[in-house]
Amino acid sequence: MPRTLDELINQQEPAWPQVKAWVDGAKARTVEVLDTSPSRAKDVLLALQVTTRSPMGAIAFQTGGLLIDSGWVRLFGGGCSRFEGDLARWNGLGPRPLTDSFGGAMLVGHDAVGGFFALDGGALGDGKGHAYYLAPDTLSWERLTDGYSSLLVFLLQGDLTGFYSDLRWDGWQAEVKALSPDRGFHSYPPLFAELEPGTARSRKDVPMTELLGLALEFMEQLGGSTDEKS
Repeated sequence: MPRTLDELINQQEPAWPQVKAWVDGAKARTVEVLDTSPSRAKDVLLALQVTTRSPMGAIAFQTGGLLIDSGWVRLFGGGCSRFEGDLARWNGLGPRPLTDSFGGAMLVGHDAVGGFFALDGGALGDGKGHAYYLAPDTLSWERLTDGYSSLLVFLLQGDLTGFYSDLRWDGWQAEVKALSPDRGFHSYPPLFAELEPGTARSRKDVPMTELLGLALEFMEQLGGSTDEKS
């Protein structure tokens, strides 16, 4: 039997105070906490069947999502008019899913260049909930952290400058700030393709659903892999 809303909303040990402390500790980068409507947050929580005692449940229930580092990283929450992609819709749940269910993994966020963050349910590794990153420049799932909480801390307080050193360009902040969090940049030639000498990549903003579809299609064609990231 699915758990009721009363069972999912933990009043005694809510995770939100801890999540907010992590957000407040992100001194080196901007973090925007988007608002969500109570009715939408409840629907997402019921679809996920995750309690607010967990950081994921707290973010789904308390926020429309988190925009991290000028909006470069977008962590899914309960959704809102500005950020339609929520934790339920990105995982094939609810009445208006954005994608089919991602068998054996749960998508939890994406970034402006078409990278995706997911928790492993068996499709990416050993099924123990480790966090992985689908890197657009390698088309492989790279293991990042031990789970959702450690992923959240890394995205808020870790070395994103180093992590994205090969994917950012001069002036990226202004371009990303002007971009809807439901859209990302499609590069041509693709980021995983080598550039010919003297050429440059062009960028066009497209829906994130399109970027995911392209990545999975290319991975199938090229034999994408799952790697450990040191």
